[in-house]
Amino acid sequence: MPPIFDHEKLTVYQRALEFIEWVTPLLEELPKSVAVQNQLDRASTSIVLNIAEGNGKFGPADRFKYFDIARGSTVECAACLDVLVRKKKCSLEQTMPGKSLLHEVVAMLMGLLKLNGEGRLKQTGNQRDQQ
Repeated sequence: MPPIFDHEKLTVYQRALEFIEWVTPLLEELPKSVAVQNQLDRASTSIVLNIAEGNGKFGPADRFKYFDIARGSTVECAACLDVLVRKKKCSLEQTMPGKSLLHEVVAMLMGLLKLNGEGRLKQTGNQRDQQ
């Protein structure tokens, strides 16, 4: 289906939807009693919704806020996948395609944050990784 709204044209939005498609079968296999199942479902949905909402805002401060929430939800999804591996609910190999998509999403969101940050970002994602 061709994009109708501006956020649908964003590559980061498309990648976030790809992650939803990737994670859905995994979520369906997990028992609902596994706490991270619900958390991963909510966080993955949050990425997409906050990208769309942020892109619809006019002021850079509002856009920054929603893109930052989306970034946080993206990192949360990566942590959920780590928890699933440690709890032996899935293998590291199973999670790698999802983590790769999440890494792309974080990188693109960092670009959007820098564009809308008005000096809020004092360091790059790579510098944070080194700390």
